[in-house]
Amino acid sequence: MMKTQLVESLPQRKIIHIDMDAFYASIEQRDHPEYRGKPLAVGYGEKRGVVAAASYEARKYGVRSAMPSVTALRKCPDLIFAMPRFDVYRAVSKQVMQLFQEYTRLVEPLSLDEAFLDVTVNYPGIRSATLIAREIKQKIYNRTGLTASAGVSYNKFLAKIASDFRKPDGLFVIEPEQAEVFIEKLPVTKFFGVGKVTAARMEKLGIRTGWDLKQWSELDLVREFGKVGRMYYQFAHGVDDREVEPERVRKSLGAEETFLDDLDELVDMLGALHQIARKVHRRAEKRNFLAKTLTLKVKYADFEQVTRSRTVDYYINTYERLFELGKELLLQVEDLQEKKIRLLGLTLKKPDAEQAVLPVDGVQLRLDFED
Repeated sequence: MMKTQLVESLPQRKIIHIDMDAFYASIEQRDHPEYRGKPLAVGYGEKRGVVAAASYEARKYGVRSAMPSVTALRKCPDLIFAMPRFDVYRAVSKQVMQLFQEYTRLVEPLSLDEAFLDVTVNYPGIRSATLIAREIKQKIYNRTGLTASAGVSYNKFLAKIASDFRKPDGLFVIEPEQAEVFIEKLPVTKFFGVGKVTAARMEKLGIRTGWDLKQWSELDLVREFGKVGRMYYQFAHGVDDREVEPERVRKSLGAEETFLDDLDELVDMLGALHQIARKVHRRAEKRNFLAKTLTLKVKYADFEQVTRSRTVDYYINTYERLFELGKELLLQVEDLQEKKIRLLGLTLKKPDAEQAVLPVDGVQLRLDFED
């Protein structure tokens, strides 16, 4: 079959994906024995708060990260909230990332709590990637008191999926000869790059599993989904030639704010936008981040969300430019005078050709709660 030919034509690599288990919440339970065995959320418990992380006990009730605190409490009335301690999380993350460096320099952090490792060639000279993964998991526990799950395979796509298979404290291996059957049974919702909107679109097309996806030609997938269709085609055939990169390209940078009280006056919205623009400019300046596209995010009180975006022919490298462009985008929102606003956000984005390579230091990608 085509898939087998594709896989066999590539040099076999040994890729590990390590994902810490409920990282923030597990650190709080480690440091506060009274939280152990109880449903715990890291975040802010007030009415406008958001869950940054949830313990496995809380997840049994349906509590998830990025969930509004009021929703989380409705699902789990006994939920305990712990204030985030980002300095502690960063310190523990640094410990874990340094441990990875004992095995290979090819470490690609995705956030504070997960990373890819290419151990095809490794410092200890261990031939088995599974053995390395098992060693790393044990060392993480010995040094931090925390558990991690590991996925092992011949590419990043499969290694990441594998790490989620036996959580928490799991280890799952997908061998090259197992990949075809594994992928065919895999729901497309597990595929990298397939979000809710794309999954719903695929459902309408009768694409529910990897097997369904394999029935489509590369050309048809590109016609239906654009250039990302080529990636879906390759994944369905077990191919992912992305390298493990010790340096990551930062594609966007932004900030957002959820308000204690909904905003319904333009003057208050502009005041909030002013503060957000200041924060984004400060972060961009600190990282020497230059971009020509600005996106405004608006979330209404009923949780409906809209975005407005504009690309200009100059760098948005001053606060004045950022705020004025953000204000222009805000005034383009049709329902501004009719609906109350719960959240505003601004994000700078740059095209691939302009991306600057930045050293990775374990930046948390999921939720941006601080400067």
